[in-house]
Amino acid sequence: MTEAQTLLVIHLHELGYGTVFTEHAFCEGRKWRFDIATPDRVAIEIEGGAWSRGRHTRGKGFIADMEKYNTATMMGWRVLRCTPEQVLSGEFREWLKQWLSK
Repeated sequence: MTEAQTLLVIHLHELGYGTVFTEHAFCEGRKWRFDIATPDRVAIEIEGGAWSRGRHTRGKGFIADMEKYNTATMMGWRVLRCTPEQVLSGEFREWLKQWLSK
């Protein structure tokens, strides 16, 4: 796991999630995995390479991600996305805290 994934698991435990799954396969017949998933179908994707023209920001990878996230949504998942920097700075933890308090 990356440093951001490890920290996000800690943040989720602090916010009340007792069980989280890493590298969670969610769609039979596809190799898709969520970086982090919870039993109540919240998926979190930590999107790296935003500033370095990584896979998620180039055409083919961007379109593949849309297919993955749209399929997940149609399967009942709530997909949240963030950058490693947002996790490491605590910014994403605060977003989660606000969202979970509603």
